[in-house]
Amino acid sequence: MNQATAAVKIALKRRSRGVFLAIALLSMSAAHAALFEDDEARKAILDLRQKVDTMQLRSADDLRKVNEEKAQLSEQLLQLRRSVLELSSQIENSRGELARMRGQDEQFARELSEVQMQQKDLLQKTEDRLRKFEPSKVRVDGLEFVAEPAEVRDFEAALATLRKGEFAQSQTAFTDFNRRYPSSGYTPSALFWLGNAQYAQRNYKDAVINFRALMAAAPTHLRAPEALLSIANCQVELKEVKGARKTIDELLKTYPQSEAAKVGKERLAKLK
Repeated sequence: MNQATAAVKIALKRRSRGVFLAIALLSMSAAHAALFEDDEARKAILDLRQKVDTMQLRSADDLRKVNEEKAQLSEQLLQLRRSVLELSSQIENSRGELARMRGQDEQFARELSEVQMQQKDLLQKTEDRLRKFEPSKVRVDGLEFVAEPAEVRDFEAALATLRKGEFAQSQTAFTDFNRRYPSSGYTPSALFWLGNAQYAQRNYKDAVINFRALMAAAPTHLRAPEALLSIANCQVELKEVKGARKTIDELLKTYPQSEAAKVGKERLAKLK
């Protein structure tokens, strides 16, 4: 009984030791597991912190870059505003300069217009003066020719005197004209009007001479038919009726379609 009891006690002790050892082992395993879990958690926390720090660093860097870009944009905007202000100032200055230049242009245009008008007037006066000394084309009684200014002046003066009925003065003026300008284009007309001035003064013989001179110098002249009729009139006044008829016949044969010929027919009928 004692041995059996002792054996039981011994078995119980051994069992107790085994249980204690198992508990100890279990405790060590749990502690080891807990220690392992703490390390993992610590590592995870460290990794998380590192990531957070990295993110913070990146955020700070991004924020710095954003601030730098913002500062650059602000500077660019400021420079742009300055440029715009400078450009606006330049535009205003340009407008002012343009307005001033326009004013100068208008003044210059006015002055130029005045100068041009003065030049035009001067040129006109010069041309007028030159016309007094230079030959010019004239047209009288269907003839066109070149005449000297003095020649034109003297002929027109003599004709004006005749038109005023100053026949003696006109006769003198035309006589002087034919003497001064023997080769003038005015000569046929001057002879015709000289004959008329003499006819008006009843100087029929001299009138016939000048009318004949016209016929000899220019038989195709516009005044030639009238000159023949005037010769017939002078002959009638001189009582040379036969000569007058002969002159009218010459008129009808030479210039049958002229107005002078129509008048001559009527005059011829009265002479018969």
